[in-house]
Amino acid sequence: MKRFLVIGAGFSGSVLANELSKSMDCTIDIMDERDHIGGNCYTERDQDTGITIHKYGPHIFNTDSEDIWNYMNNITEMVPFINRVKCTYDGNVYSLPINLHTINQFFSHTLSPDEAVNFIDSISDSTIKNPKNFEEQAIKMVGVKLYKAFFYGYTKKQWGCEPRDLPASIIRRLPVRFNYDDNYYNNKYQGIPRNGYTEIFQKLHSPKNIKVHLSSKFINGESSTNYDHVFFTGPIDQFFDYKYGKLSYRTVYFKSKTTDGDYQGCAVMNYSDESVPYTRIHEHKHFTPWESHSKSIYFMEYSKKTGPGDIPYYPKRLLPDKKLLYKYRKEAETLEKISFLGRLATYRYMDMQYVIAEAIDLSKIFIESIKQGKKPPVFINKESAL
Repeated sequence: MKRFLVIGAGFSGSVLANELSKSMDCTIDIMDERDHIGGNCYTERDQDTGITIHKYGPHIFNTDSEDIWNYMNNITEMVPFINRVKCTYDGNVYSLPINLHTINQFFSHTLSPDEAVNFIDSISDSTIKNPKNFEEQAIKMVGVKLYKAFFYGYTKKQWGCEPRDLPASIIRRLPVRFNYDDNYYNNKYQGIPRNGYTEIFQKLHSPKNIKVHLSSKFINGESSTNYDHVFFTGPIDQFFDYKYGKLSYRTVYFKSKTTDGDYQGCAVMNYSDESVPYTRIHEHKHFTPWESHSKSIYFMEYSKKTGPGDIPYYPKRLLPDKKLLYKYRKEAETLEKISFLGRLATYRYMDMQYVIAEAIDLSKIFIESIKQGKKPPVFINKESAL
């Protein structure tokens, strides 16, 4: 019987452990530093209002993969949910992502879809052929005025630097629509678990050959003895005790308030004015519209540089970070009996659907490697050398 150790009780570690538990003769220990399962997807009922809150910020599951959607629904009931984000700027409220309503309202026009395409073409900067950064990409997409209104201040608050210092790839995934579709996501399947995310992790951990150890800190070289393989989903630089330096992240923190009735009328309201200190407000009762609550609880979200004791959220992946990452990955590849997976261990921003898919893929590759007597992969994602 094989003994496996999984570091991290979020989606990466929990899905992987569940898949291995069903397919191999093994026992699996899951360790997590926090006092709860689920990582940043952890949800709980607020005692005062009875509302399910997303403790570490809102998570709306979305995917184009029918297999991944079915995977989630086999665990729990996923209730269809459309995320309709609003944005407050200069005293007005607009729809996001930028769509025909946003364009017409912002410029006081009544453009048709075709007219809006031509209008945006006329105000965007066509001289920028190959955008080198976030700012150039945004101005090429929507022009200076829309960039300043909806992206500049918000991005500066979110990332703590000028948008021109960020890679263009950050904004490329945001759509611009020339109809009145205000669905924040493009994916076919979108939803929120009826009973919250925590129930999902409870079910993933339910096999008898899985044991979860909370408030347990992994110590490299000590915690991993007597295991046939370790799966690490924590920060890769932390695994190596930051020997080459720390990878840079942004973190977020929240200030919560409770009120009667309905505070803002939507789940998420962005604040793109640079003068407003928070980036957005999420009102949690709107993530469960199938429930009814007389009170409401909302979180004001602030962004800052990740410091000691902070939870890393968003990898900045600037050039110095990529150089550090390459060093850590190069050393990791020399190790035996360990695999790295998930957003922190691979230093990537990853939506839930990709985290789940990679954990399933790694379980299959790992099982096949063991059957063939080959070394299991240390990473299954590629990272180009600089």
